[in-house]
Amino acid sequence: MTPPDDIVRAVEAVLFAATEPLSADAIRSFVGPCDIDAVLSRLVAEYAGRGFMPVERGGRWHFQTAPDLAHLLRRDREDQRRLSRAAIETLAIIAYHEPVSRAEIEAIRGVQISRGTLDVLMEAGWVRPAGRREVPGRPLTFATTPEFLAHFGLASRRDLPGIADLRAAGLLDPVDLAAEQAEGTAVQVVVAKRDEDD
Repeated sequence: MTPPDDIVRAVEAVLFAATEPLSADAIRSFVGPCDIDAVLSRLVAEYAGRGFMPVERGGRWHFQTAPDLAHLLRRDREDQRRLSRAAIETLAIIAYHEPVSRAEIEAIRGVQISRGTLDVLMEAGWVRPAGRREVPGRPLTFATTPEFLAHFGLASRRDLPGIADLRAAGLLDPVDLAAEQAEGTAVQVVVAKRDEDD
C-alpha cells in the first residue's frame, strides 16, 4: 500500500529540517502514526539519482549529498585536523571490538594510550562511553557512535571492512603481512614435521 502524499511530505520536511539524524520512532513522534518504513522506502525511491538523498546510518535517517557529487562541496569545508596514528589505531580497535575498555585497547595495541587520544575521538563525536563492566574495578568501556557510522558511510558496524578487504585495498601494514606470512610458514613447518614423524 502506497503511503499518502501528505505523510510522505511531512516525513521529508522533518528529515530536511532535522539538525541531526533521526530514528524511525523520532520521525514518527513528529508526524504521528504511520508505516514509517514504507514512507522512508518511498522517499529513497523518489530521491534516487538526485543531488541529495535520504540515507540510514546506524538506524537513524538524514539527508546526505549524493556520493558522486561530494567532490563539489569539499572546497567549502573546513580542513579537519588529521588523527594521529595512535588515534586511528584506537578508533579501529573500538570499532571492531566494542564495547572495549582502556586496558583492552592497550593490550591489543601493545602500548599505553594517552587520555588525550580518547578525548580527541570523543570530541570528534565518533566514540562514546558505553557503561562500566561488571568486573572488579568496574572499568569504563567505549563504543562508536551513529556519527562515526555516518562519517564513514556505514549503515552498521557489520559494514566494516574485513581482513580480505583491507588486504585488497593495500591498507595492511607490511609488518603485519610479514608476521602473518611467518606465522603461516611456522604452521606449515609444524604440520610437515608432524607428517614426517608419522
